[in-house]
Amino acid sequence: MMIKAPACSHSLARSASKICSVVVVLLSLALNAKAAHTYQWVQYASDGLQARVITDGVKCPAASVDGRTVPMRVRSAAKENYPVTVCFLPLSNKVKTVRVAGAQLPLPKAVPQRILVIGDTGCRLKGNVVQACNDPQAWPFRKGSALVAHIKPDLIIHVGDFHYRETPCPVGNAGCAGSPYGDNWDVWNEDFFSPVGALLGTAPWVMVRGNHEECERGGRGWARTLDPYAWNSDSGCLKSAQPFLVDLGGVQLAVMDVSSADESVANTEQAAFFAKQLQALAGLKSPVWLAQHRPILAVEETTPKVTGDNKTLALAASTAMPANVQAILSGHHHALEVLSYVESFPLQLVMGNGGDELSLKVPPSSDGISVEGVHIKHGKGIAGVFGYTVLERKGGKDSAWSMNNYDYDGKLILQCTISGRDADCK
Repeated sequence: MMIKAPACSHSLARSASKICSVVVVLLSLALNAKAAHTYQWVQYASDGLQARVITDGVKCPAASVDGRTVPMRVRSAAKENYPVTVCFLPLSNKVKTVRVAGAQLPLPKAVPQRILVIGDTGCRLKGNVVQACNDPQAWPFRKGSALVAHIKPDLIIHVGDFHYRETPCPVGNAGCAGSPYGDNWDVWNEDFFSPVGALLGTAPWVMVRGNHEECERGGRGWARTLDPYAWNSDSGCLKSAQPFLVDLGGVQLAVMDVSSADESVANTEQAAFFAKQLQALAGLKSPVWLAQHRPILAVEETTPKVTGDNKTLALAASTAMPANVQAILSGHHHALEVLSYVESFPLQLVMGNGGDELSLKVPPSSDGISVEGVHIKHGKGIAGVFGYTVLERKGGKDSAWSMNNYDYDGKLILQCTISGRDADCK
């Protein structure tokens, strides 16, 4: 919403009125210029690094890149249900400084030391499943994002599922009263942009598409605002996308869109598509981590049967998972899971406990459980605790990593040391 300047009194003399008019115009310009730059951040896109801005204004602001004024481009213009303009600017990896609206934007470090991972952060409103979005204990993402901004990460990865408010809050329910719903800007603002707050401008981001950002759910908002691929329509229905790489210094992060991968039944056509994507990673020299929303061989519950795996992705991985892929970073299950395997398979990290209603049946130990013919060697699960994960190098580019998961009060919940495809957790 634009800020309005005060009106001048009609009783002023003509000369005073002219002065007043000038003051009003200048004040209005200053206030509206400040109000128009609503959100600004840096994220990795399929074609490299980008600065992005969401503004109430019609035109995109100019950026200062290494002291040069460079106009930003319109990614998506304002439209019904989305009365904001989304702007972007491709950034070279040689850029030293970027400023927009007077704020300096964070740029990547060649060897990031501390990586923050969050996932499944929105507040669920869908039919009879109603989360108390107005209660910071029931939906702590707003509180948590302010806390984790003080971590000062070098990179932030969101493993998907930003948008959760799909149906109206039931009449008389104070826990979610006043909440918007549907695929519109109000929901995207309430579920992600407003609560993420200062964290948005703390470090560059990697945005991973979740199943809640599929076409018929939050796809339009995703396509307009956060999608790392080019926006070319209002449908939000980019059905498939090729992975892109983010250099972490000694590790290549491959960002995969598996948001639509069929879960309960193996879809052979989809599996062949994902298998080709995995095979293409085999030629990379550095160790590879996958960032994808859906886990492959995870365990969400064990009774009455083992569930939580993705049969389509498991089929693809059974013939095509390259030996250089060391770890898979995912969400989807609303819990924390760390899983290593007896057979040759990447370490699976599930970090979907960021805000949405929690999964309560994830077993504390899944050692020895067989998933799609692959046996879990060490499986650790934390259910019922909202939180975030910090991955931190323990030394140089080729060293092991520590993985620390905290609740939103900053209490350490789980600590692991990651080396290759294994994790030692305490």
